[in-house]
Amino acid sequence: MITIKDIAEMANVSRSTVSRVLNNSGYVSEDARKRVEQVIKDTGYVPSTNAKALRTKKSKVIGVILPTIQTETPSRIVTGLGRELSKHGYQILLANTDHQKEKEMEYLQVLKIHQVDGIVLLATNTDKKLIEAIKKLNIPVVVVGQEVEGLLCVTYDDYQSARELTKYFIDKGHRKIAFIGVDESDRAVGYERKRGYLDEMAANGLSVEQSWVQKGVFNIHSGYEAMQKILETNNKPTATLAVTDRLAIGAMSYLREVGFNIPTDMAISGIGNSEMSQHLNPPLTTIDYENEKAGEEVAKQLLASMDSQQVAKKIVMDYRLIIRESV
Repeated sequence: MITIKDIAEMANVSRSTVSRVLNNSGYVSEDARKRVEQVIKDTGYVPSTNAKALRTKKSKVIGVILPTIQTETPSRIVTGLGRELSKHGYQILLANTDHQKEKEMEYLQVLKIHQVDGIVLLATNTDKKLIEAIKKLNIPVVVVGQEVEGLLCVTYDDYQSARELTKYFIDKGHRKIAFIGVDESDRAVGYERKRGYLDEMAANGLSVEQSWVQKGVFNIHSGYEAMQKILETNNKPTATLAVTDRLAIGAMSYLREVGFNIPTDMAISGIGNSEMSQHLNPPLTTIDYENEKAGEEVAKQLLASMDSQQVAKKIVMDYRLIIRESV
């Protein structure tokens, strides 16, 4: 087994020089660095992660708690997160809650036991028990997608994006606009997006029938069922805002099944700009939250927090309205 001592002898340098090359810290002459790197390459030497963690008191691992691995938003965030963290030598340990709130609490403790250097939580709720558990961890944590007072958060402007989508429908001449949401315990997606829709309708003097507002979960079939209920009303709407692309896709499936033309008989939009949204017939009008960019920002904020730098408690990412043929 090759050791740092062996590398030092082969490169004719001190062990401390090898250590500085491996950790990319401290001054090393260009000649000495090239000799050490060449020996490492020739021998295939791989530093012991455990040994390095004992010396630096850092595991170089970041825990990431996801609500699901089946949708694009978490995967895009993790892509951006991993890209930025890898520049600094960090690896990611993923934990999937499958939208089960109790698992968020469970995984916080699991990651603490694994001695991760920081945690990224793609939160779906802001329960007091969860917030208290985070504050007791004594580990830097960034909450993504939900605003939590007293914690470092990277969020989206869910309220304003939903208002802008609603306004876009209105500008296109629609007055009867339905809404497919999710449970309001998810404050960002369930509560804020619904609030944006209702406020924009009210600001334009437009009424909202109770049957136009339906609630689903984060899957396509749920959007299908919600649209079925919306069309059971006598006073049918002419447009529908769904709070995710997956819900919108399900709604579109039902509309086609009953012979509705999109957008002539029913205009529809989603939120998320999923890859599938641009390949639908017709392509889906939606909101792009630029999730990979958000993931990179999350990594930067977490790294700064881990280095005890001053960071903003809340960062709100930009969004873009993507106009396509479904409206």
